[in-house]
Amino acid sequence: MLIETINNDLKDALKNRDMQALSVLRMIVSALNNEAIALKKKGQGLSQEEEIRVLKREVRKRKDSIEQYKKGGRGELAEKEEKELEILQKYLPEEMSQEEIKKIVEGVISEMGEVLPSQFGKVMGQVMAKVKGKADGAVVSKVVKEVLNKQ
Repeated sequence: MLIETINNDLKDALKNRDMQALSVLRMIVSALNNEAIALKKKGQGLSQEEEIRVLKREVRKRKDSIEQYKKGGRGELAEKEEKELEILQKYLPEEMSQEEIKKIVEGVISEMGEVLPSQFGKVMGQVMAKVKGKADGAVVSKVVKEVLNKQ
């Protein structure tokens, strides 16, 4: 499970006095514990899929913060968030490329038969089920729109 890896890295960061990593890792452990409590799974722990969902949520928060700080001219805060983002991304599985996503989208569309651009939601639902945890929803949405508009 991911939590064991994070806890081991937390111990290493504590030994090495890496305050940046220590802060981020503590935040991750806290977020995972909060999710376990919310899902009433405190005793048994989260599944790997649930852990990844929590990490992706934290990554999304960092990306939003970076964007906002850059718009506000707060480069030093954006830099801090970027370092946190780097640490968080170490624990996420490798993202699928757009080409891999495109192949899955085309496969789903061929299974469905004739698909209109207005059926975007149906296509997205099926594609997201197949790429669960391996691709960002925004990237998948972009690829689905491109494929549907080419038809």
